[in-house]
Amino acid sequence: MSLWQEFFRDPVIFFSFTGLAILVGMSIFYAIYFYVKMVKAEKRSH
Repeated sequence: MSLWQEFFRDPVIFFSFTGLAILVGMSIFYAIYFYVKMVKAEKRSH
């Protein structure tokens, strides 16, 4: 059985990896968001 078939047939694997993907996506978004806010605040203070 191929890995993709197993991924889409087993709901535990599917929801686990989907949840992890959402969590990683949110982490990357907030890391970039706070970095941009920090750079803008530094430019305003000088």
